[in-house]
Amino acid sequence: MSQRSQQLGLVGSGPALPRHVAIIMDGNGRWANRRGLPRRLGHRMGVEAVKRTVRAAIELKIPYLTLFSFSSENWARPASEIDDLMGLLKRFIRSDLQELHQAGVAIRVIGERGRVDSELLSLIDEAQALTRNNQALTLVIAFNYGARAEIAAAARRLAERARCGEIDPAAITETTLAQELHTSGVPDPDLLIRTSGEQRLSNFLLWQAAYAELVFMDVKWPDFGREQLLEAVSIFQARDRRYGGLAKEVLGS
Repeated sequence: MSQRSQQLGLVGSGPALPRHVAIIMDGNGRWANRRGLPRRLGHRMGVEAVKRTVRAAIELKIPYLTLFSFSSENWARPASEIDDLMGLLKRFIRSDLQELHQAGVAIRVIGERGRVDSELLSLIDEAQALTRNNQALTLVIAFNYGARAEIAAAARRLAERARCGEIDPAAITETTLAQELHTSGVPDPDLLIRTSGEQRLSNFLLWQAAYAELVFMDVKWPDFGREQLLEAVSIFQARDRRYGGLAKEVLGS
């Protein structure tokens, strides 16, 4: 554990662990560029970071882990890079699905299915079906995902239901809309991490992250692993989560 983690206290004792950790996995390309390597090698090393992080989440008994793997805006990247990213997800499912299944990981993929090739969609469906009843960790993979599009689609579905008379518009609440999102049934993230030093959400879980604790880390994603997750969780445990209320010291005064 890093010195920073030691200063903040021992993870797993004292303050509660986050129930749901979400991560914007950023910095694969810059990691490769700084080493004079092709960007595709950065993405491949990023897959290894995914494996380390999943193992660490299971060890910490964090029930939900969401990873932002491919945004709907990423289609603007060069075709060769997109093909490589799609191929990496295919290889990840083919080579690691059984190990994840045996470890008790339930895989859930959120995002739009449009533009995703049929072979990858079949692999995604297979992975979700096989692992559906696992309980050690729910691994949510945000793939071809954009939060604004997700919210707009949820609003359209509610509008259509209201038009058909299935629901009274006056009865639409935050809970009603949340049930129409891709993440329905998954608790909102308590902790949202972004790697590579960038400090923005980039259209990721905008609704769900309303009260998440945000931790921005300088480490590039290919270098992320157990130690970095422990450090982020330690930072989370040191925060005073108020949800619009008063700080603990004010309440105790």
